[in-house]
Amino acid sequence: MPHLGNLYICIKAMANRLNGDLIVPSLSNQRTLSLGVKYSPEGLCLPFKLMLGNLIEAAELGADTMIMVGGFGICRLGYYTKIQKQILHDLGYDVELVQFGISENKLLGFLQSMKRLTSGEGWPSIISAFRFGLAKLGAVDKIERVVQKVRAVEQVKGAANRLFTQAIQAIDQADDYGTLKRAQRDYIAQLNQVPKDTQVQPLVVGMTGEFYVLLEPFSNLDVENELGKLGVEVRRRTFVSEWVKYSLFLNPLGIDETKKIHKAALPYLKRDVGGDGWETVGEKVLHAKEYDGIVHLAPFTCTPEIVAQNIMPSTKENIPVLTILCDEQLAKAGVLTRLEAFVDLLERKRWVNNKQQRVVV
Repeated sequence: MPHLGNLYICIKAMANRLNGDLIVPSLSNQRTLSLGVKYSPEGLCLPFKLMLGNLIEAAELGADTMIMVGGFGICRLGYYTKIQKQILHDLGYDVELVQFGISENKLLGFLQSMKRLTSGEGWPSIISAFRFGLAKLGAVDKIERVVQKVRAVEQVKGAANRLFTQAIQAIDQADDYGTLKRAQRDYIAQLNQVPKDTQVQPLVVGMTGEFYVLLEPFSNLDVENELGKLGVEVRRRTFVSEWVKYSLFLNPLGIDETKKIHKAALPYLKRDVGGDGWETVGEKVLHAKEYDGIVHLAPFTCTPEIVAQNIMPSTKENIPVLTILCDEQLAKAGVLTRLEAFVDLLERKRWVNNKQQRVVV
């Protein structure tokens, strides 16, 4: 399965419990991107190219069955599997591409797809493996939320990242719930003990945009980490564990976490435009009073995010937005320069606002 942040830990845990022979390709890197760009149609988005690169690297390691997410809707995601399967066959790889539909039948459809991939495993084993994989995913995301806060105020830059790397390894190696809970508890405690600058009131920046480029650090050149180095606390609504919880469990019960966001966006965007475009606009409106600014991440050529990008400057909420379009041409130096300038702007804006408040008093 193509990489998406730390999702591989969940998939690996499920495969181990079901005695599956799982091949995990290397995390997305420059070679992954080069392969994807080389064999993809030029006009397709960065998520397609990186996912294809992951699949090619897995095929090189001997994988004969691969998993891809899919679905239906306005986004081109639903067409990825067919195109990628044809490209892999044209390259001479005799592989089966299994599409996990994220929109149809929800949890039941997902579990049925898992059962097709297992060798005669019963439903109790499949459900048990699924639960354990989700528990690992939830533990990683809980620790990451703490890391986002600590990065901004740590006295020694990089301390939170080092602990997070160790935590991921510990969670990946945990083979039972007890070990998993201890790892989660211990690393959260260690993060809370990291020496912090208590005099600092860090800027708070929300990260929003398209699902894949938000969650896959390589696709955006690790913007979240770079903001942390600049003393910024990053907040984002999108985590894989939250998406799974709502998409597979709560949405079918009529509980929709996006209703509030969609309602906030209605003055500017009255319908779904595909992907995460509607949510992007709504998040700016909904969190304008909480955030000093917003970083909007979008794949180049992504129509839903282009719609959102053009709407956000026109909203009445006075909050700066930095849009970063992610593709194979994105360069680290350019991203860092833009982030530094954006943070300077936010600091200046906060200083001016504080000065005006003192004058009024």
